[in-house]
Amino acid sequence: MKRKALYLAMMAICSATLIACSGDDGKDGVNGTDGTNGQPGQDGNDAYTNDITFYEVAPAVTDTEKNTIRTSTKVSVGGEMQNIDYTTLLYTGDEDNGEVYGRVKDYQDNVIKNEDESDYMCNGTEGGLGSGLDHFSILQKNDKLYMVSQFECSVGAMYINELEQDANGELSAKEGTLQFVSQAAEFGGFTHCAGMTTPWESHLGSEEYEPDARNPGGKYYDEVSNYFWAGDASKNNPYYYGWTPEVQVNDAGEAVYMKHYSMGRFAHELAYVMPDEKTVYLSDDGTNVGLFMFVADEAKDLSAGTLYAAKWSQVSAEGLGDAVISWIDMGHASNDQVRAVVAAQPAFSDVFDVEDQVDGACATAGFTPVTTANGSECLKLKDIDGSGAVDATDGALAARLETRRYAAMMGATTEFRKEEGITFNARDNKLYVAMSDISSGMVDDEGDIQVETNRCGGVYSMSVALDETIGSAYVAYNMKGLVAGQSADYTGTALEGNSCDVDGIASPDNVAFLEGTDILVIGEDTSSHPNDMVWAYDITKKSLARIATTPYGSETTSPYWYKDINGFGYLTLTTQHPFGEVDKNYQRPETVDIRSTAGYVGPFDFSKLK
Repeated sequence: MKRKALYLAMMAICSATLIACSGDDGKDGVNGTDGTNGQPGQDGNDAYTNDITFYEVAPAVTDTEKNTIRTSTKVSVGGEMQNIDYTTLLYTGDEDNGEVYGRVKDYQDNVIKNEDESDYMCNGTEGGLGSGLDHFSILQKNDKLYMVSQFECSVGAMYINELEQDANGELSAKEGTLQFVSQAAEFGGFTHCAGMTTPWESHLGSEEYEPDARNPGGKYYDEVSNYFWAGDASKNNPYYYGWTPEVQVNDAGEAVYMKHYSMGRFAHELAYVMPDEKTVYLSDDGTNVGLFMFVADEAKDLSAGTLYAAKWSQVSAEGLGDAVISWIDMGHASNDQVRAVVAAQPAFSDVFDVEDQVDGACATAGFTPVTTANGSECLKLKDIDGSGAVDATDGALAARLETRRYAAMMGATTEFRKEEGITFNARDNKLYVAMSDISSGMVDDEGDIQVETNRCGGVYSMSVALDETIGSAYVAYNMKGLVAGQSADYTGTALEGNSCDVDGIASPDNVAFLEGTDILVIGEDTSSHPNDMVWAYDITKKSLARIATTPYGSETTSPYWYKDINGFGYLTLTTQHPFGEVDKNYQRPETVDIRSTAGYVGPFDFSKLK
């Protein structure tokens, strides 16, 4: 094994040179003969490195390249070359243990049937619905490895199975372990997007594109009424969806599903837990959306805490922009407190009085003008809990039921556009947040943000520090552009269809930072690159290396780093709906597999990383 060979080589070096390989000071030399003192030993060399370099993959040009998953096959870690590869763990439609990976069930956990009596499959292709598989987490619990997957359909689905790991670090799905994760006790799941593995080894997911409770209905909401609630719309309610779900594995190996109503309701792209296991950053995907932070009361327990909304105070409009970030307190609440309101099937009129704006203002005193993803409105908070007074408790409830609207009322910034993945660099105390499209409210002449249009998108960095008032050591205080995509015109060349430069990012989606290195991984969700790509961005050298391309019309959802799973490292990668978003003129070969896949690049030997 490579790790054993490295160990033996290092031991040989230590024996030959008589220096400390751990980086500690060497021992003083023994006294010499004839009373001559020996010389002090030398400092040992540092055995660790943060140097990791991927061998780049070329853009997809040929039909074969456009129709397959291609990843880097070599990586250098501290100057040592390693061979890596892409391995598929599961395909949508795989059958095991009487279950079908990606098959969706209703409020009684019965398999949902389409009108033609076929199974409702969340795969984004093959006549199925939604976007398909979006993210999977690897959990280390009970001395076993578990895989929790979530599917991005109106009626969201989740599955759990065990993984096996061989002596070389190769992972595979363990036969006979696939199980459907019931969400029936929490009103079902909805459009599950990105996720993460928490520090306490649970799966933290998301519910994207929450229904507009003021105007309930639309494709997503109606599908839930028709399919999950079996056609009984009276059982449905828009406040059931738009929350942060968590799946824990108990001592018996069973999946325990919950929703964190305390963390707010909006178009959750991702909830990212910081190292204190209490502070969580929450991104909101859409046009004219907010950025949120939650600070839990107790570590490893997201059931109660205080919710905050970001305020952008612009310093510079150059590039992606530069701003000071402050946080607006939106009150404390618990899961139980909010769930009780949700279970009563509230209406929008139970939360706010509303009227239309007139020339950007409100005609009636006591109303506040807001502009969010839900449009321009005038809102007035109501007595939600029925106490007889509109007070702080009602504000905290509104901050959960209508998070984005209430944030705008409180003066927070609701102008971000296509806010996507989040990750953290603990060494430098920096968050990274992807923004797929810099346009709309971010570039107009109104509100807080006025930066330059960039339809190729970019990634922002946010420095964090201790804020004693908030009670967290991980409070972001600025936001500035880190890396941006650039437009290009390849008309008449083999790269036609790439409206963003193939040597740069386009519509960055989910991001992951590899602890102990300078590498930020950036995945794409774009039509500006017909073959979406995954990038390794060196934050020190400011250089990009293309490390994966995916089949035509697919997304590279949810890349995620696992530095140490029983001594091996992995970069997980989901390829969502191949050929699902394609040019109508493109003819897909019938032999090409169009199933969504859950897989990984690796295994890596990261034993030399700090």
